[in-house]
Amino acid sequence: MLKNKSVLLCVTGSVAAYKAIDVIRRLRDEGASVTVIMTEAAKRFITPLSLEVASRNKVYSDLFIDPMAHITLPVHADIMVIAPATANTIGKFAGGFADNLLSTCLLSFSGKIVIAPAMNWRMYENPVFQENLSCLLSHGVIQIGPEKGSLACGEDGIGRMSDVPEIIEAIKSALSQKTLVKEKIIVTAGPTREYLDPVRFISNRSSGKMGYALARAALRRGAEVTLISGHSLLSQPKGMKFISAETATDMLNAINQELPSSTVLIMSAAVSDFMPAEKTKEKIEKSGELIVKLQKTPDIISEISKNKNRLFIIGFAAETGRKIDRARKKLKEKNMDMIIFNDVTEADSGFEVDTNRVVIIDKEKETTLPLMSKDSVADAILERLSEIKS
Repeated sequence: MLKNKSVLLCVTGSVAAYKAIDVIRRLRDEGASVTVIMTEAAKRFITPLSLEVASRNKVYSDLFIDPMAHITLPVHADIMVIAPATANTIGKFAGGFADNLLSTCLLSFSGKIVIAPAMNWRMYENPVFQENLSCLLSHGVIQIGPEKGSLACGEDGIGRMSDVPEIIEAIKSALSQKTLVKEKIIVTAGPTREYLDPVRFISNRSSGKMGYALARAALRRGAEVTLISGHSLLSQPKGMKFISAETATDMLNAINQELPSSTVLIMSAAVSDFMPAEKTKEKIEKSGELIVKLQKTPDIISEISKNKNRLFIIGFAAETGRKIDRARKKLKEKNMDMIIFNDVTEADSGFEVDTNRVVIIDKEKETTLPLMSKDSVADAILERLSEIKS
């Protein structure tokens, strides 16, 4: 998503300026190049040397040392990000002031601008500041945060700069093509649990990473997203409807509630195939052998595909071995529109890792992808969806 993108990061005079180093590191990890502009006030919180070491580029702050920097820097940038963005800088931008390098660059830049406000809650809620902020938003500036929480002054309130992962996500979203604006997409993720008793359950190794990546990628592309997730240790993504579903039946019920207004279902959850035929109300005592009778759980995709006005269905086939024919068979038998095959026994592919190696199979063609991050796999899947739906 950010590979070979040029980010012009603007750091202003807030105590949150120290987070800029982590923002830079994350951007560089994603393949972006970062050039930093900082205000004189920002230098009271973090040194130019620190930002230069992190970005591996010259840090700019003086309008007159490089007289044409306010033109050349914006021209070569794909996006401008102000993190942290103080009330002073936001006010200057809204008023069209150009009295330092940062403000002149903002007026010279014609691309996407992301701001991450950071200030005391009294300043943030001030009506004058809110007018300035509304002015910028009306002109297409993208705001991320701020969050409620403990502030530098010791008070609690709104004004804390968004966490770094959320800022990175906002940058990705700003740079994404909005190919799914008219779609309402249900994404399922994670494992389901089928209980033997109040303590023990049958489940699987799914972490939910693939499903969460798909939900984020769909949101970036402009879709309205509902994420239905089994148990996962991942942070709940913002900007979308989130529903917890513990068992296969819970997940089916949650999907059915969302179906009437949805256009796409992406079944990336690892739904249990079997559940105990009986569930005891008390913990089963450890004594002798335990024989458990299992029965099939509801086949969610088969149930959904029976609907006459059904939505576009994407399923997953996690296999042990290169059993791609089984995926092709599932595509036809369950009346899906697309299926994603992956061999979970391959190194760095499948459960509990950040990468995957998949084959995208639809009714027209098959696309074999190399090993890549799950975020990149999600983008590839949604790109193919966009092609089919266009």
